[in-house]
Formats: sequence, C-alpha cells, structure tokens
Amino acid sequence: MASRGVTIAEIAAAAGVSVPTVSRVLNGRKGVSAETRRTIETLLEERGYERRGRPAHGSGLIDFVISSLETQWATTLLRGAQAEASRQGADLVVTTTDGRPIGTPDWVEHLAARGSDGIVLVVSELLPAGREQLERLHVPVVLVDPVGTGAQPFATVAATDWAGGRDAADHLLNLGHRRIGFITGPIQQVCHRDRLDGYQAALRRNGVRLDPDLVRHGDSLVGGGHRLGAELLALPDPPTAIISGSDEQAYGVYLAARDRGLRIPEDLSVVGNDDVELCQWISPQLTTVRQPLAAMAREATRMVIELSRGGVRPNPRVELATSVVVRASTAPPRAVGAAAGAVEASA
Repeated sequence: MASRGVTIAEIAAAAGVSVPTVSRVLNGRKGVSAETRRTIETLLEERGYERRGRPAHGSGLIDFVISSLETQWATTLLRGAQAEASRQGADLVVTTTDGRPIGTPDWVEHLAARGSDGIVLVVSELLPAGREQLERLHVPVVLVDPVGTGAQPFATVAATDWAGGRDAADHLLNLGHRRIGFITGPIQQVCHRDRLDGYQAALRRNGVRLDPDLVRHGDSLVGGGHRLGAELLALPDPPTAIISGSDEQAYGVYLAARDRGLRIPEDLSVVGNDDVELCQWISPQLTTVRQPLAAMAREATRMVIELSRGGVRPNPRVELATSVVVRASTAPPRAVGAAAGAVEASA
C-alpha cells in the first residue's frame, strides 16, 4: 500500500537532485537525463509515492504570482487572469510574495512541487537566480509589467506606458499648465520609468524646462501620495498640476491638497494612472491614464495556457494601448482660467 508520508522533497534528497527535477519526471517533461530519470522513477516506486491523477493536457493549474492583493490594481489584474483561466477550463492558483524579490530556492521548489502547467508573474522584483530557476522548470512563464532591463527569457505583456506618461503631460500642457509635478511608482519598475520618460519628453517637446524638484519617486500607495504630494505643494513655487504613477497614490495627493486648503481642480489638477474603480468613487472624479490591466492579465494567462498545450511561442513582448480618461480633476490653472474669463467678459 502506498505510503502517504513520502514527499517530493524526500525523493529528491534520496536521488541527490533538486525538487524541480523530480517534478519534471512526475510530469513527464524533458530536461532530465535517462539515468537520473530511471533513478527517480525507481525511488518513487520503492517508496510508494502516491501520484495524483493528471488530465491528459496537464495538471489544469496555472500559477498567478503577484506581490500583494491589497490594491485595486492587483485585484483588477487577478479578475482578468481568473476570467481567462475559467474560459480555458483551467484553475488559477494565486501566490503573493508580499513584495519580496523572487529568487529563493524554496519558492521555486514550492511552484515545482505543485506541478502547474504554467506561471504568470506579476512581481516587484525577479532576481537573476530566480529567473534561472524558473527557466529550469521547463514550464511556460509569462511576465506582466516586468521589472528590470535587458533581454528577458520569457514572453512579457505590458502597456504603452511611455505613451501614457506623454499623453498625461500633454493633457495638462494643453490646459495651460507649465509647473507639472510627477510622483512615480516604484522607480525600479520599467513601467514607472517609461511613464516618467514620456512625461519628460512631452515637456521638452513643448519647450518647458525640466525641473528636478517637481519629480518624486513614490510607492504607488495612498500614504506615499499624501507625503510626497505635501512635499511638492510646500515648494516655494509649487506645481499647478501633479501626475501620479497610480490612482491610489493620486488619492493621497488629494489628501495633501486638502490639508493645505486647496481645491481640486480649481487650485490643483491631478492625473492618476491605471483607471481602477477608485477613480469614480472619489470627489472630484479622477482624470487618469487607463491601463488595460484586466486585458493584460487575460492575454498573459491565454499565452501561458496555449504554450502549455503545445502552442507556438508568442511574440517576446506584447504591448496594449493606454488612453487618457478625462474626468473632473483637471482644469486650466487659475491664472490661465482668470485670463480666459477676462477675455470672454471683454468680448
């Protein structure tokens, strides 16, 4: 009778191999020498390892790994991934990293032991060691909004973040703003660097001097927006508008403005990023750059599932378009508005 106490880790230790190697043998995947495969299979049989039944196309499980589920940004991504997994007849297994970088052996072995058919990663940081370990799992991996620069061994799904930063700045410039602050999200993330670059390109193109005092590196959270928004508004020559790297951080800017008795948009215009539900809950409703978050997660999940079922490797990078959604939080700066009113009155 099979022993229920035998684990993959014990088999791996007895064979002198890693847990992912045992997982590959169990799942019938390549990347294991014939001799090692025979050793592992013998140990599995001798020790009575109880294999779980697997559908013909695999386990039917897709791992969705994200730093946390505490923001509307994260839950929007999760809903998109879940919708696509359900449509494809797969089950989504959600793992949060609590913001820790991916790369520890224990974490990768935990994924390997589950025997999932593929992995969608939405993470704060993927260490080189973690990238190498994921490659050795021989399962499809797709990154959403990847962190870091350089060539990626995995396919990626992202948004046109540079264009989003440019378009947010253009919207404010067209309203007459020239002192435009920018609070990024975590600057190590490619998407936030791209948005900042797009904002700076728009200023340069319009002949507006780049003032480093108007840029702050934030954390995408309400608290960060509150603190950094207060710093910008306390400048001797404060901005008349602020772009935030996330909608929740933009709400923190609202709080900072209200602390100083400023009205939005009469005294300060604010633009967010993402277009989560919060944008329509707060007052005034938030102008923002819409990120196709749910669509990005759906696309990444679709790619992983198709690859796990023998599909053709997709394009190495897929970018989905952003767009500016204008609501009530932006208006011409006070001086411009007053001048326009004077012209209209005299006409």
